[in-house]
Formats: sequence, structure tokens, C-alpha cells
Amino acid sequence: MSEAWQLGAAEVAARVNARNTGAQEVARSVLKRLDAVNPQLNAVIQHDADWTLSLAREVDRRVAAGEHLPLAGVPLTVKDNIWVQGRRIAQGSLVFKDFTAPTHAWAVQRLLDQGAVIVGITNCSEFACKGVSNNRVYGITRSPWDPRLTPGGSSGGAVSATAAGIGALALATDAGGSTRRPAAHTGLVGMKPTFGLIPCGPGFDEPNFGLSVMGQIGRNVADVALMWQQLLGHSHGDWGSQKPASTHADLHSPPPRSLRIAWSADLGCGFAIDSDVLARLEALVRQLQADGYTIEQAAPLWPDGVREYPLLKLQQAGLAALHGKARDEGLLDPDIAAQIDLGRQHSAEDIARLLILREHIYAAYAAFFDRYDLLLCPTTPTVSWPVEQLGPAEIGGVPAGPRGHAVFTPLFNYAQAPACSVPAGMVRGLPVGMQIVGRRYGDAGVLEMAAHLERLTGPLPKAPVWSE
Repeated sequence: MSEAWQLGAAEVAARVNARNTGAQEVARSVLKRLDAVNPQLNAVIQHDADWTLSLAREVDRRVAAGEHLPLAGVPLTVKDNIWVQGRRIAQGSLVFKDFTAPTHAWAVQRLLDQGAVIVGITNCSEFACKGVSNNRVYGITRSPWDPRLTPGGSSGGAVSATAAGIGALALATDAGGSTRRPAAHTGLVGMKPTFGLIPCGPGFDEPNFGLSVMGQIGRNVADVALMWQQLLGHSHGDWGSQKPASTHADLHSPPPRSLRIAWSADLGCGFAIDSDVLARLEALVRQLQADGYTIEQAAPLWPDGVREYPLLKLQQAGLAALHGKARDEGLLDPDIAAQIDLGRQHSAEDIARLLILREHIYAAYAAFFDRYDLLLCPTTPTVSWPVEQLGPAEIGGVPAGPRGHAVFTPLFNYAQAPACSVPAGMVRGLPVGMQIVGRRYGDAGVLEMAAHLERLTGPLPKAPVWSE
């Protein structure tokens, strides 16, 4: 029989609700796992075993009193930029190293209400604004596939922990791919819901205004869908919050063969991709075609100016507005300081042009989804790279800039679209992901196709650390 730390979220909840396993038993197993493997990963940067066990005891009490909790006893990690009441939440920054969250973020409170048990806070890049997960407070997070490699970012701690068995689910954020890309690099499922369907805050001010969402990470689609479903809601405290229209995804039946599906290897932007990653993804597309689906090569007709991270200036300006003083005091990661320096150079006209461009990006996305139901594309164009680098030096045989590894995800934040990364197989002994994108509010359909691709791909290897 599997040890409790190895169980998925749905199985834990079923066992705890049936009183076949206690939430405290699960929590102890995960905490023991954390002690065993976290020192080599630096994925969880804060945990309090007594507090975790007190949460688990309360779940056991509620179940014994007759409550049915959708996430009963499910071990959960929370990213270090999401407020957890009474915990130190630093955003990976010396500026906030002594900050104690005064209240729970809405999503954290909802997960606790549903019976989840927080086992730790996970590392991220400073202010969640880099594609790797290192900072001056907690150091470097490493991949469970190879400690010499990065798990990606900014939710690197979340994915490293989940892939290593520290928690069945992880709550993260995604303003440009920070949930999806790290999930792809570690063989996990990462979901970015439609903007507004899961309330954000209360919490820190966001440099990526109007882009960031709460992301769901797990080891399979069913667990991620369970987490997504339990988090759907509305809060007047979040300016962007919207009442969900659909709250159920049928993960057991194949999606209709009549779906209009598009596949694009470069999103119509000429993005570079490693040849072996492309070959693996194209093989999965052929499997889907052999399964009866018609797939066309097509991409949105993006407006001029859409290339690598076209709205990055908005992040740079946001960082400058929020953290310029800390930059002048020498408190920030040099890479974040460099972004602030650039942000200070952007004029009001520059920012206005980008906001107009964002509207045209959304219009191109919406027009595309008048013709198609789903879009398949790479999550990342390459596999993980060495931890000391911001990104790979080369992708697809050509030099890659610091954001060359991140080009396939941010357009869908700009469009407020649902997008999910699902494991697509192995390349060079490392995982790669397929990204499934749907029309706005089409989250259930995205998850249904993710589950079907998961079935077609079949079980993939676990990270080497799993057997330690």
C-alpha cells in the first residue's frame, strides 16, 4: 500500500471522509517526507509542524462530527506571495522578510474551509517576476529531476515540492506563465483559470496589474480539476472577480470529436523551439488525430508588435512604482533591480500604447476562438536548464534572450484566457508539457481535453527524488 504522502488529492479526501485514514496521519507522513527531501530541493522555505498538525486535527474533528469536506485532509503548499494568516510571507524579498500576513487570502481561506491542510510555504522568485526560483532571502530552489537544474519560475518551489511528494496540491500564481511553465518542467499539471473566476487577495499589490490569477498545481488532471472547482467563487473584495458560469468538468468521457481544434508550434510569432521538444509535441498531436479528432495548423492573427513578452514593460513599470525605493536602497535581486531601471525609462505614452496593444491582443484571441474551440501549443520551447542561468543560452539552434523560454504563455494572460499545461512526455530524460487554451470561461473544456491527453500519453516516470 502507498504511503500517505504518495496519495493524490482525490484519494486522500475520499479516505479521510470515509474515516479510513486520518488527516493527522496524512499530515505526519507529508511532514516526514518534507524533512527527508526538502534539504536538497529548498522547495518549502517555511513550515510549522505543530500548526500543520493542529489544522489536521480540526479536519478530523469536523469529519467525526459528520461533515463531508471536498478536500478533507489534502496536504497543500502555498506560494510565498499569497497571504496565509499569521505566517511570514516575503514574496522572496528582503523588503518583506519580516512581514506577517494579517489575514488569509480568499483562496487560502476557501481551501481551509474545504478541509485542506497547509504543510508549508513554497519558494518563488522575488515578487514572482522571474522565470527561475531564487532570491536573496531563501536562496535557490532546485528541480526534483536533477538538482543542477531549475524547476522554472516563478512557482518553482510549488512544483518542486509537489513533484517530490511534499503536498498533493499547490496554490500558486500566474501572471505570465508562472504556474504553467514550472509544471511543464517537472511533469505536473498546471492550470491558469479564466481571469476573475477565482478571487485574488487580500494580499500584496501586484506589479502585473490585471494579469495575475490563482493557479492550481497537482500530479494529475483530476486533482487539479478538483482544486479548481472548489476555488470557483465570487468576492466583492476583488475588483476583477466574476461569478462562474460553469463549475463542472467531465473528465471521464472523451471530449466530442466534433471539436474544432487548432495546433500551433510557434503561435504565429515565429517563436523558437528545440527540435526534440517539437517532435514530442507533434507526436502527441498525431495521437489525438488517430483518436478521431480533426486538428488544423492555425494561430491567432496577432497585431503588430506581438513577439517575445510584448507587454513586459508593464511589469517593469509596475515594479518601479511599487519597489523603486527598495531598489535605490540596494535591497533587491539584481535581476529585479534591472527591471526597475528599465521601468523608470518608460514614458506615459509607452504605457498607454501597451494598454491599447493589450486590447488588440484580446480582440485577436477572441476572433480566433470564434473559429476554434481549443488551441494546442507548447507550454515551453525547451527543457529545464542549469540553476545558475536566467534561461537557456540557445533555443531551437538560435541565441535565446532571458525570456526566450517563456514566450508561449503570457499572451493568454493578456487575453484573460483559461490555459492548462499537461505532461506530454519526456525529452532528454526531462518532462515537457502541452498547453491547452480555450475561449474565455471555457475552463471546463480545457480541463476535459487535458484529461484526455493525459490518458493518451499514459503514465510518465516520476522525478528521481520520488523514490528516495
